[in-house]
Amino acid sequence: MLTALRQKEKQIAVIGLGYVGLPLALAFARQFRVIGFDTNPDRITRLQRWEDPSRQIAAEAFEGADITFTANPDDLQQAHFFVVAVPTPVDDYKVPDLKPLQRASELIGRALKPGDYVVYESTVYPGCTEDDCLPVLIQQSGLRLGEEFKLGYSPERINPGDKVRTLTDILKVVSGSDTEAAQTIADVYGCIIRAGIYTAPSIKVAEAAKVIENVQRDLNISLMNELAIIFDKLGIDTQEVINAASTKWNFLPFTPGLVGGHCIGIDPYYLLYKARQLGYDPQVINSGRRINDGMPAFVATKLVQMLLHRDTNPAQTKVLVMGLTFKENIADIRNSKVADLVRELMKYAINVHVVDPYASPNEVAQTYNMSLLDSPSTQYDAVIVAVGHDAYRTLDIAYFKSLMKTAPILLDLKGLYAVRKDDEIDYWRL
Repeated sequence: MLTALRQKEKQIAVIGLGYVGLPLALAFARQFRVIGFDTNPDRITRLQRWEDPSRQIAAEAFEGADITFTANPDDLQQAHFFVVAVPTPVDDYKVPDLKPLQRASELIGRALKPGDYVVYESTVYPGCTEDDCLPVLIQQSGLRLGEEFKLGYSPERINPGDKVRTLTDILKVVSGSDTEAAQTIADVYGCIIRAGIYTAPSIKVAEAAKVIENVQRDLNISLMNELAIIFDKLGIDTQEVINAASTKWNFLPFTPGLVGGHCIGIDPYYLLYKARQLGYDPQVINSGRRINDGMPAFVATKLVQMLLHRDTNPAQTKVLVMGLTFKENIADIRNSKVADLVRELMKYAINVHVVDPYASPNEVAQTYNMSLLDSPSTQYDAVIVAVGHDAYRTLDIAYFKSLMKTAPILLDLKGLYAVRKDDEIDYWRL
């Protein structure tokens, strides 16, 4: 397989061209012939113009790449090594939504030929690749695993917005349905990953390793969020506590915050779902999720308390929220907890304005039924800086005061600003 790919006698197909699939497809296209497939024709049109809809990859990265972008499933017939990088969200009840994964498996199954490889990168619960995806491949193709095609799992480790730890500089975990599959998959990925390859002993181990990476982060952040709630009641600055505790060599300086996005805020629900299927109800993971999901309401309540403390009716106030994306310096608004914060504020009849230099106004309107302002207005009763965009880090207290009425309130959820007592601003941070 590797020799045929190198000689461009066979092609790689990457299914799903979002934050994970596009950089992967372009990296492969530096070495091999690649088919970049996505079901969204508008996305394909933009990619054909060397324009990344996610605004993460510059046009120069497309130059010289041996890649064909398509939304036509028939084009997948030309591929022999398939990589699945579609989203794996949860529904409104926090249950894994495997429909994108199942649709991708159906498309690949129809194009699968003897000797082909299928590798999944989408984050799932342990067992999903073999128990949920493999049967679809077999049903659609009529082929037998092992004898006629190979299966693998290699969890994505893309960190959106990170310009230092890019795809090729992050060690890659791979696995396969048998020893030969694992070795071939490792060899193919080894052609593009400079950081090295780690071969897991089984597909289930690789799946579990991926999901617990984000479960661990979720739990650590939930601990800091719970501590922030306690310290707020004690009248202690959480950041000052963390700074003091960080002087000990083995203290892990996690910080509190809103936990959204398509990884940390989603992946734990996949493990929770699988554990409950097995008759076990996880206590720690579930508690962490409950705390993190409750932070938007906590922040909204805190602001209302600050308004009431100065005899201000929340229903007669105007508040500016700065930042809506799930993390800094990216356009991704999926599972934005800032959107949840805005909804919580609206429950108190607060007039909320939202700005974000990265988010798409059309996408925000379609996803959350909210409007983005091009720029802030004035005469706000409070400003909430919710995302640590670089453009916000250079702002000073004078700027925020210029946006607000007398007795201004600034909620700094990312702890970006140093405020002095003589700044005459009511300042609070997580």
